[in-house]
Amino acid sequence: MLRAVKAVAVATQSSGRFDARPLLAPALTGHDIGLLSEAGMPAVADPGSSVVRAAHDIGLTVVPLTGPVSPLLALAASGLNGQNFAFVGYLPQDEDARALRIRELETLALRSGQTQLFIETPYRNAALLNALLRTLQPNTRLILAQGLTLPDMAVHSRAVKNWNAPGAEPLADARLPTVFAIGR
Repeated sequence: MLRAVKAVAVATQSSGRFDARPLLAPALTGHDIGLLSEAGMPAVADPGSSVVRAAHDIGLTVVPLTGPVSPLLALAASGLNGQNFAFVGYLPQDEDARALRIRELETLALRSGQTQLFIETPYRNAALLNALLRTLQPNTRLILAQGLTLPDMAVHSRAVKNWNAPGAEPLADARLPTVFAIGR
């Protein structure tokens, strides 16, 4: 929730970012407003940081309210290191750049023990999964957390070498929102 505690607009320099200040006009006239997301927590693995930044810039009080945050839910259900992790957002779409980034993240995860979390748009989930299975080392753990908070959610956690093993549990619908994680 964003609440106006002082209605003094502070001039901000343009940084090429979205100017969200006009969205906050109702708060400046004394109305409580909220920032909601259809999947996740605004500004964490989801758009919204420009609105929160603008609220701070014009002197509004920002009150975060808890709700489902898919990267944290995936981490909690993964069995990977929850004490040392990084959310790295989206990986590159270009195959070569994506493979390079996957290798970088895997090296970091295996060397430091830091869990690496990332997401993809649902229509590219299958391509990312295939790239991960081609690129990662056989003993690296790969986690897919799909449709978190939905009735048909699924969390799969196993070594890469076991993803295509006979009897491996099938993936849920590849079109579901998915958080990917790698670690040891």
